[in-house]
Amino acid sequence: MTHRSRLHAVSIDVPPDVHDEELDFWQGAVGREMPRLGAFPDFHRTTPPGAGVAFIVQRLGEGAPGVHVDIHTDDLDAEVARLEGLGAVKEAFTEGGWWIMRDPAGLRFCVLEDPPGTFGDDDSALWE
Repeated sequence: MTHRSRLHAVSIDVPPDVHDEELDFWQGAVGREMPRLGAFPDFHRTTPPGAGVAFIVQRLGEGAPGVHVDIHTDDLDAEVARLEGLGAVKEAFTEGGWWIMRDPAGLRFCVLEDPPGTFGDDDSALWE
């Protein structure tokens, strides 16, 4: 099925005990405030000028610190199937409605759906 997707964000994943220190560090490193997302209070986000990709510091409930990327799409099922065809595997479907997947090397990434009409020729890839 024809659909669009794009790299949307790079997320720094940190345990609760170092979250505030990590958030302060990354706000200083990128030179921008990273406000809390209203719907997702464990996420703080900014989009640096010229980057086109959001930068997120995410408080983990559990697990080791890490970094992951988010891919956004206008058709979640089609994009997940496309990525599986490239060698990714599904790990878990979240309560928030997105897939946590692993690439062929075992690295985690997330796939989220945006509303139809969100993507254009200049900011996403078209898949057929």
